[in-house]
Amino acid sequence: MRFKRNGSYTLNRKSKPKTNGKKPPAEEKKQYMEPEFTKIRVVDFDLKELVVLPREIDLNEWLASNTTTFFNLINLQYSTISEFCTGDTCQAMTACSTIYYWYDERGKKTKCTAPQYVDFVMSLCQKLVTDEEIFPTKYGKEFPNSFESLVKKICRYLFHVLAHLYWAHFKETVALDLQGHLNTLYAHFIVFVREFNLVDPKEISIMDDLSKVLCTPAPPPAPVPASSASAPSPSSENHVTER
Repeated sequence: MRFKRNGSYTLNRKSKPKTNGKKPPAEEKKQYMEPEFTKIRVVDFDLKELVVLPREIDLNEWLASNTTTFFNLINLQYSTISEFCTGDTCQAMTACSTIYYWYDERGKKTKCTAPQYVDFVMSLCQKLVTDEEIFPTKYGKEFPNSFESLVKKICRYLFHVLAHLYWAHFKETVALDLQGHLNTLYAHFIVFVREFNLVDPKEISIMDDLSKVLCTPAPPPAPVPASSASAPSPSSENHVTER
């Protein structure tokens, strides 16, 4: 029986409210790096525990399961702001100081709008993860020799989408109150690709500042003093704490 390929957490949608080194216009202030946003997550445990290969699972099965999950979650995350990512607002696929160009199967380089680029990415990923010859789901079916290189290709493209979400659409993400989901998804993805060396560190270095903040396990909460725990304030019984 194949390892079931599904997500580790879900995204609750709300109602609407190869690089070339060229640099787009001057960088704006990175809103996504502000502490009030980086501290927001939907899980509070070490994500390294989610990505370590279980002893009873084949490596390729694990890579296939996680890659398929990340494709679905990143596609869903992008869909929440897709109406704001248009040919007019995002005339190029940008992230930080990088413009991404699309290379077709013949190696032809094309500069396209961000929504076009993301469409190319998601169409390619969908084609690969649903191909039984590449991502087999039937017992006894072997993974191809090219499997790891294709997983690396998918992860590199998915990183481009995540980087663009932060760089160009974090404001909309905050407006939809989905920054916690994006932060958790990004951190989980980065920890995963680092664990299995799936993306060249130089490729993801443009987001190293965010990765350093989000991928560092949060310190344990400070212990509550015994006196505070045993002597609640008169109004504490009716106080609701959001977490």
